[in-house]
Amino acid sequence: MIANKSWVAKPAPDEELYQSLKSQIQTGDILIKLIAQRNITSFNEAKSYFMPSIDDLHSPFLMKDMDKAVTLLHYAIETHQKIVVYGDYDVDGTTAVALVYSFFLKIYSNLLFYIPDRFLEGYGISDKGIDWAHENGATIIIALDCGIKSIGKVEYAREKGIEFIICDHHTPGDEIPPAAAVLNPKRVDCEYPYKELSGCGIGFKLISAYAEKYEIPWDPDQYLGLVAVSNAADIVHMTGENRILTYFGLLKINTNPRPGYKALIELAGVKSKMTVNDLVFRIGPRINAAGRIASGNLAVKILIEESYENAMKLAEQINQNNTDRQSVDSTITKEALEMIELLDNNETRKTTVLFNKNWHKGVIGIVASRLIDKYYRPTILLTESNGMAVGSGRSVPGFNLYEAIKECDEYLEQWGGHQAAAGLSLSLDNIQKFSEKFEESVSRTITDEMLTPVLEYDLEIDLDDVTATFCRSIERFGPFGPESMKPVFVSRGLSTYYKPKLVGNNHLQLSLRSKAGKHYKGIAFGLGHFYEEILKASTFDICYTIEPNEYKGDYIVSINVKDIHIQKPDDQNTASVLQNSHAQIH
Repeated sequence: MIANKSWVAKPAPDEELYQSLKSQIQTGDILIKLIAQRNITSFNEAKSYFMPSIDDLHSPFLMKDMDKAVTLLHYAIETHQKIVVYGDYDVDGTTAVALVYSFFLKIYSNLLFYIPDRFLEGYGISDKGIDWAHENGATIIIALDCGIKSIGKVEYAREKGIEFIICDHHTPGDEIPPAAAVLNPKRVDCEYPYKELSGCGIGFKLISAYAEKYEIPWDPDQYLGLVAVSNAADIVHMTGENRILTYFGLLKINTNPRPGYKALIELAGVKSKMTVNDLVFRIGPRINAAGRIASGNLAVKILIEESYENAMKLAEQINQNNTDRQSVDSTITKEALEMIELLDNNETRKTTVLFNKNWHKGVIGIVASRLIDKYYRPTILLTESNGMAVGSGRSVPGFNLYEAIKECDEYLEQWGGHQAAAGLSLSLDNIQKFSEKFEESVSRTITDEMLTPVLEYDLEIDLDDVTATFCRSIERFGPFGPESMKPVFVSRGLSTYYKPKLVGNNHLQLSLRSKAGKHYKGIAFGLGHFYEEILKASTFDICYTIEPNEYKGDYIVSINVKDIHIQKPDDQNTASVLQNSHAQIH
């Protein structure tokens, strides 16, 4: 059941803006259009976009409770109190803990870190974690990437003489926890200008504020690599401050990475310059695997390790965790797909909710994402842990999963997340009731358009426009991520030089011929089902991104094909693309 994808053009830039930029910036028409599509309105804005500056970061003291947080921490340090740095077990949480812990460890030794056990404690602040902090004599807990809904846990900690400083980027509930300080730009009463920081990004703001207020000598570059990996893996908006932090974080990773990153990069087999894509698909999964398969503590240890030799030993453990994760992931995906085929009314359902008590809790979120590739609808996978059903949900673009789960609150014990992803726990007895309520809620609010896979592209161009120079110009639009994705193009009327090849796991290797007869190498991941159609087609259209590759010193342009539309022999001149109402500028 592979759904056909619609290709939808992004709105064309305003004609007046396009002409204004064209008069200010000396570059080609295609690049001007791409600049205008990113809401850049002047030469100076373009300069800031393509040449980010650390000086453009906002003052951390604009964030509500920041002064309270650093004042409390300074008092705790001056009075020799024990501090625990506490974070979630995913990439954002572990990088945030590594960042804050390693910063304060340089100036204060009475410090511990704690990552909750995914299987025994679950997401967020736990009673066990608070008890552990109390038993170790802690009076302050810095909670990173979690805590914004932990009202009861914060109250429990206070009963034990422990104060919380919460640094969380998730959407707050109606009530803010009674912590000593709550740093979250999404608070309705917080006037911080940028709302999309990751948990690690907020941790960076915390140490920046502390260093500034108490005149602590420090090198921000040492910590930006951690923020970059967090931003990439947590799929936050790649705009504003996140773009600046990721840009300089990547520079650090590519020039002088932490020993842990250096070891992970080596084991991941990355030979060229690291990109956001590498952080998402090569480094992030390995860091995540520690918390999914073993313990998130292992991830923090490798990120704070200063010896390359020790880091490599830890990296080998993490790499094995990742291999184990991939095997478990593959098995669960196969089982889940078989279960979906047996669902009642599967073809008309608007949701997928599956439960298997034997599934590995650490990978069901990944599997939920894979299921959406085939069954394009909001998906939740559940397994059993400590007598409860626990799980992860993933949404389709445009649909607010958070709000849909919120409507099912009566059947849930605990839940949290955002528009695209969520975690939840519920009684085993409530699984069926929750599934029915979730299906009803989604069916009432989701649209047919949301249930149709869409590829949004920036511009339609001739493939002949794609040169090495053009590719280098496209790379300058990075770092790429949500709200600032790598430009996607459509080119039509193509053919092949040589017979396509099926390679790997259903991938298609293409030798593309442009209208002018130029030759381009292309790869279409997961599109092996087009093999027979391309053999028979005289021409076809592709939706794609441009990927740079270096081989023996040569710069090679590769076409990463996202989708293919086969042109019918009797209608070669009819576009098979779903156009929106905005005309492209030519």
